[in-house]
Amino acid sequence: MFLEQARKLDREDPLAKFREEFYLQANTNYMDGNSLGLLSKRAEQSLLDSLEDWKEFGIDGWTQGRQPWFYMSEKASELLAPLVGASPEEVIITGSTTVNLHQLVSTFYQPKGKRAKIVADELNFPSDIYALQSQVRIHGFNPEEQLVRVKSRDGRYLAEEDIIDAMTDEVALVVLPSILYRSGQILDMERLTNEAHKRGILIGFDGCHSVGAIPHSFSEWDVDFAFWCNYKHLNGGPGAVAGLYVNRKHFGVRPGLAGWFGSNKEKQFDMEHTFTPAESAGAFQIGTPHVLSLAPLLGSLNMFAEAGIEHIRTKSLLLTNFLIELIDTELVGMGFTIGTPREESVRGGHVGLEHNEAARICKALKENGIIPDFRAPNMIRLAPVPLYNSFEDVWNVVQMLKTIMEEKQYEKYKNERDVVA
Repeated sequence: MFLEQARKLDREDPLAKFREEFYLQANTNYMDGNSLGLLSKRAEQSLLDSLEDWKEFGIDGWTQGRQPWFYMSEKASELLAPLVGASPEEVIITGSTTVNLHQLVSTFYQPKGKRAKIVADELNFPSDIYALQSQVRIHGFNPEEQLVRVKSRDGRYLAEEDIIDAMTDEVALVVLPSILYRSGQILDMERLTNEAHKRGILIGFDGCHSVGAIPHSFSEWDVDFAFWCNYKHLNGGPGAVAGLYVNRKHFGVRPGLAGWFGSNKEKQFDMEHTFTPAESAGAFQIGTPHVLSLAPLLGSLNMFAEAGIEHIRTKSLLLTNFLIELIDTELVGMGFTIGTPREESVRGGHVGLEHNEAARICKALKENGIIPDFRAPNMIRLAPVPLYNSFEDVWNVVQMLKTIMEEKQYEKYKNERDVVA
């Protein structure tokens, strides 16, 4: 019954044609697109184009060739801006996630008097916490006192009421994930932004697990800033150049970390020792863009423009709904718990499946050609990606999980993560 349902959904899928654009390995079912998206033929071609420009033009590749490197960040920003609900001027593709977080916090964290705390959360990805701790220390404060990490009531989700309660008159800045990386819970960014602004607090979001997976309206919601990576749902490749958003109301604010590529492009090569920042989010660039880690994103983003983020979100919900239905039906009594919201409005692009033997089960899945993701201590993350995963893929994953559990294939492995989980 479920297999026929999967095949019917695949026949009716308006995004099915994009599957042919990706390099899918034979006898492998890739469910780890929320850690690293697969290579597409268009991303490969845009990288090869930049290599050809380097070969043909040398230094003149900065201004000549198929896609001049000097304007490549801005070109990628134009393509990406609709995915985050912003104008192209409010977005810049630059740096890495953590570098961009340091840049934005160094700019917008301006403690004054008793208003010196930063609100984050205890479920956030460690790198964000490390950066926030560093920024607090730079200002001469103790992170144990000035970095508030909102507690989770159950270890899976955050209650937005608890976040709002933490927005006291001692808070200068709030930095939160848009989607929690383990459970996949979506936070209500519009509501939290409104509540922060009512209290005179600036707020920013880490969009690593949401950009490319769900629609955003950063400008409409009046979010102050955001940052994200481009190698997960956007398939920009390992180490792909990241992105940031700055609300246009903050244009003209001096970047906390100034660098040459944040200059007004008309002035950049004047070589003056007086920094003239770009009149856009481009001012928040620091160093030279990593062209060969940026070029693949151009090809990938063209596919997103064709597919449309609303269509991607619609299929994503259908995929994760189908996955949850199969888990509920096929894996009963095998020790699995779904650690992801069942409500569509608060569920991101992956499903977190909890099990006491999760690390061993992930190893068994890989041996059988299923590529999942493990997150300590007990979570198997499965991310069916709309552009290259099918409903039959989802069915196959659950059937393999069932086989692994029935045959106890996982018992041959140690229940511990590999060096890279």
